Amino acid sequence: MILTLALILDAVVGEPNWLWSRVPHPAVLLGRFVSYLERRLNNRTRITGVAALACLITVAGVAGWILALLPTPFQIVIVAILLAQNSLTAHVRAVAQGLAESLPAGRRAVSMIVGRNTQTLSEPAIARAAIESGAENLSDGVIAPALWFAVAGIPGLLIYKAVNTADSMIGHRSEQYEAFGWASARLDDLLNLIPARLTGALIATACLAPRAWDVMRRDAGKHRSPNAGWPEGAMAGALNIRLSGPRHYAEGPSADPWLNATGRDPMRGDIARAVTAMWRAWTLFLLLCAIGWLL
Repeated sequence: MILTLALILDAVVGEPNWLWSRVPHPAVLLGRFVSYLERRLNNRTRITGVAALACLITVAGVAGWILALLPTPFQIVIVAILLAQNSLTAHVRAVAQGLAESLPAGRRAVSMIVGRNTQTLSEPAIARAAIESGAENLSDGVIAPALWFAVAGIPGLLIYKAVNTADSMIGHRSEQYEAFGWASARLDDLLNLIPARLTGALIATACLAPRAWDVMRRDAGKHRSPNAGWPEGAMAGALNIRLSGPRHYAEGPSADPWLNATGRDPMRGDIARAVTAMWRAWTLFLLLCAIGWLL
């Protein structure tokens, strides 16, 4: 019951600016704690990274256990806050709105949701980045936290969010983080193993797209991430566009292979189609959760 109602609450309310402009979002608090641990412990070795991760997991688990003692209505609100369907689709949609205004506006909008260099991106590259981010974060920001709540309640949800936050902040292949962030990156890969594949299946099923299944099974393993290729591959097949491919990150250029290499380059209109696919996948997941609740 809690998960089903939290999914609906997140979809309807999202992340109200009036609230989070006054108090820090839980994800912000997790990020601050990760930064604190990094400043205190990062001597560029794996062992200190493991220690930092253990500390982070312990704090998140204890906080989750305390929050799980609250009455059910409060738990619903807490879970909804830690889901991101509404805000995710809004950020992806904002890229299309930016592109409708101008190319620089599109670049500014997409820079809010991706880590690559956006200053020289063309319209197809901007659309590709937005769609990839939407597909991957449907898994990381919605399906995965929901699944870990279903498995281990609020403690499981908070631990997942903590690990995912750590991975996004220190799980980089750079001199500063490669060793220290190794444990966070590997655990994040493990925690997303099933959610990413489920997200791909939800996209392919909800979009009634046999091609999505074919592309996902064939190309997911080509992605630099062991997990992101599944939802991105499904999205590429569902829209018959090509995703992934070469791009520039802060660490330097990456010559990644294409997902659905024979598909066309995405354009601004494909961003709206991707958002629709994300909502269809979310609706299917909500139905599955509701059925599980009733059973």
